[in-house]
Amino acid sequence: MDHVVSVSTNTYHGFTLEEALRGISAAGYTHVELTGVAGWTEHVHAKMSDAELEDVKALMDSYGLKPIGLSGHCNLMDPDRLADFMANIELAGKLGCTYIVSSTGEAHNSKNENTKDELLVANLRKILPLCEETGVMLVLEIHGEHATGAQLRKIVDMVGSPHLGINYDTANVVFYGKKMPDEDVKDCAKQVAYVHLKDKGGAPDVWDFPAPGKGWLKLEDTLKYLDSQGFDGPISVEIEFTQEFTMRKKNPEDLPVVDAAVADAHRYLSSIGYV
Repeated sequence: MDHVVSVSTNTYHGFTLEEALRGISAAGYTHVELTGVAGWTEHVHAKMSDAELEDVKALMDSYGLKPIGLSGHCNLMDPDRLADFMANIELAGKLGCTYIVSSTGEAHNSKNENTKDELLVANLRKILPLCEETGVMLVLEIHGEHATGAQLRKIVDMVGSPHLGINYDTANVVFYGKKMPDEDVKDCAKQVAYVHLKDKGGAPDVWDFPAPGKGWLKLEDTLKYLDSQGFDGPISVEIEFTQEFTMRKKNPEDLPVVDAAVADAHRYLSSIGYV
């Protein structure tokens, strides 16, 4: 089955948007998932002027890349953050993205949250009319307290909207949910609309996310199962390396490391027939 294959610019955390686009394009990709997560990776943001947004579009065009998604994580459990997320939905639409990605709580810098599914569902129902209006689908990422396919399937089914699906993150289900993606995905395949293809190195609870194909997850099995269930959405590569590498201030010599990992992921996807 044909899929749009992209790279999340979150892979280039600590680098500029142009550095990210240059590396993604050079590796052979044609699509990109932009990142606009406040306080984390802010390659784009909702307060950009129209002129700034046009500059971003021109930059993508110059590298032969088309936007497919926006990573715009907000805490969807917090009513005070819904306006921020709705601004991100509008940003996604202005940039020409088809999908917007969010976890249910704060993806980074989160405090202890006692999530309530009923509150989440109510908040999602407030957001989704804007998704319909802008033509952007919201995909909830396996992350944090909603860390397995079954947990997110429950939310998606409770809402019952064609504008809501799951972003299946193949490594987060291990790191947060303590399950293997090739098995866990069977609980939610029909609700999966988007995939973050992320591999796992080291122990399950260690921040170690190498290029797809360089870790120990059964990524090909996971993708093939999704295909068998009719999945036709985007596959977006995300590489978060080790915690030490990701969190520290980047040096010029770090950029080739990221570029090489992005290229490794493309070679892996080619070897299993996805590019």
